[in-house]
Amino acid sequence: MWDLGVRDQPWTAAIPALRRSFSFADLRPQLAQAGIGATVLVQTITVAEETPEFLELAESAPEILGVVGWVDLTSADVADRLDTLRAGRGGRWLAGIRHQVQGESDPEWLLRSDVLQGLRAVARAGLVYDLLVTPAQLPAAIGAVRLVPELRFVLDHGGKPPIAEGAIEPWRSRITGLAQLPNVAVKLSGLLTEAQPDWTPATIQPYADHLISEFGASRTMFGSDWPVCTLRAEYSDVVAVTDDLLAGCTPAERGAVFGATARSWYRLGEN
Repeated sequence: MWDLGVRDQPWTAAIPALRRSFSFADLRPQLAQAGIGATVLVQTITVAEETPEFLELAESAPEILGVVGWVDLTSADVADRLDTLRAGRGGRWLAGIRHQVQGESDPEWLLRSDVLQGLRAVARAGLVYDLLVTPAQLPAAIGAVRLVPELRFVLDHGGKPPIAEGAIEPWRSRITGLAQLPNVAVKLSGLLTEAQPDWTPATIQPYADHLISEFGASRTMFGSDWPVCTLRAEYSDVVAVTDDLLAGCTPAERGAVFGATARSWYRLGEN
């Protein structure tokens, strides 16, 4: 969510459909329509001021059970910055940290010594780290997950598979390698955004199947990617498509993907 009256979202400049403000008041009826009772709010821009705003919003919106915010992982005082966020209004809702690694030109950014120190600080704070990477950055992600085994990671958007190109390798083999590490889970999110506008569920299925088979339902969680998903489908449609993608799962597995995994991995409801 973002308010263009508060700050710009420069990445939307070339995407007219997203070049407007999106508020929780916009999302709330869509959650109800889709039968989703709670959600995690994830950072949208690399700006320190956004995270306290999200935490304050969580304090007043009972549907928000956690916030994945941002701090500068390369800073020497990461631990102090996390403490400050925790001590502020709504700080109890801080569940994780994310940096938009997909925008970094260095494919091994995650393996920098200062970044690894920042990740260890996130682990000491008991938080999760969300991985937002491209397929080319997955080898570095694997390295970081190995080097910080005490940290719980979540791979956002399934590692952004090349669905629009109809390709699957080397994404598939890299996902297999990442899934072998027990301290990482995956978000079944953003797949529609990676597809062509004329996508069908069959277009998405091979990628979803691979993620679920490699990570298992206990390490797979639903993510809407709202409002970016509106480039391809509305919130309720994303929920419905995901439900279809899980047709081969048991009721318990579907329950994990649509809630239990996120609750346990982000430790929601423990604050």
